[in-house]
Amino acid sequence: MISKDMTINEILRRYPQTLPVFERHGLDCFDCQIADFEQLEHGATVHKVDLPLLLAELNKIIS
Repeated sequence: MISKDMTINEILRRYPQTLPVFERHGLDCFDCQIADFEQLEHGATVHKVDLPLLLAELNKIIS
């Protein structure tokens, strides 16, 4: 299960199928150097993305 405390890069490494979800929400984090350190919650906040919706979509795609 993906949580808000996981780093973006950790999510993408473990679950590469989540990339389209990030892209749909305007998060091109796979190219960002901070993705290794930035937690999902922080990235969503900075980019004004609905965190509960993002988490729901990410977890749906990995199930």
